Amino acid sequence: MEGSREDGGDGGQVVFDSTDLETTEEFLIKHYAPLRIGSSTGRSGARITRVAGGAVSADEVALTFDMNYSVEPLGKICLCDIRTGVIDRHRPADWREAGTFGPGDLFSFAQPDRPYQGRARQARYSITMLDPALLNQVVGGEEQVRLLDHRPVDAVTAATLRRVIDHVRDDVLAAPGATASPLLVGAATRYLAAAVLAAFPTTAPVGPSAADSRDAHPRTVRRAVAFIEANAGRDLSAAEIAAAAHVTPRAIQLAFRRHLGTTPTAYLRRVRLDGARAQLLAAEPGSTTVTEVALRWGYSRPGVFSTHYREAHGEPPSRTLRGR
Repeated sequence: MEGSREDGGDGGQVVFDSTDLETTEEFLIKHYAPLRIGSSTGRSGARITRVAGGAVSADEVALTFDMNYSVEPLGKICLCDIRTGVIDRHRPADWREAGTFGPGDLFSFAQPDRPYQGRARQARYSITMLDPALLNQVVGGEEQVRLLDHRPVDAVTAATLRRVIDHVRDDVLAAPGATASPLLVGAATRYLAAAVLAAFPTTAPVGPSAADSRDAHPRTVRRAVAFIEANAGRDLSAAEIAAAAHVTPRAIQLAFRRHLGTTPTAYLRRVRLDGARAQLLAAEPGSTTVTEVALRWGYSRPGVFSTHYREAHGEPPSRTLRGR
């Protein structure tokens, strides 16, 4: 329709720009969930920029009208960070009263299985959506972890979560070529999930139990180490490593600290740095670059990769590559 545009940009970016309410509704249904929107101002300008990778998407939304919305369950955790304007009359199905949010507010729109409605008044805001299963990839457990409140516990954790969202969006989802690395996308999305767990009150267990302490023995470490070394080249979560060792993520953390003085994540990183070194040593002249190897082993920032590599192997990766 006239006044509407949807383009696919670099790195999987989608840019939508429209002044047609029906077209905007169709776009939102395609990328969010079944919904209805309306305008109470006679205008309907909307611009949305989306980047996505793995089980996470990040949108920047700018509205030049007051948009009423009624949305079916998203099936996702949906975080909203308001830059300008107001979101009011916002009410998920399980809220007793509607909420009002303004600039600086970072909040969860609704539980993944709850419909919601409200109004965005000429607002500019970000939307970050992630699969709830990511929370369990961090903490384990069979019962789905849920948020217990729509606001972070305090301003400090909210600020940390905001920085993590910015990093995942800008340095991974929007970075050319980065989403082609499963290791990088997997680590980044679980990093975001961990920040959500730290920012919001949740049903996740807190701290190791007595059973976790009993399970944190050398045999657990040996199982986990064998699994990590056999699978370092693919995307691994803490919950998957723990499952391979037949314990909980809390027990595996305790076991590594108790017997190796490190964490499963740090051990996995060292194994991957060893894999990167082997790849650099085996590379034919001109066949690869340090940046390509860094991406292969889960690094979006070559500078960070070089720092970690030097700490592990005593020389920069560029020297390893040239020294063949």
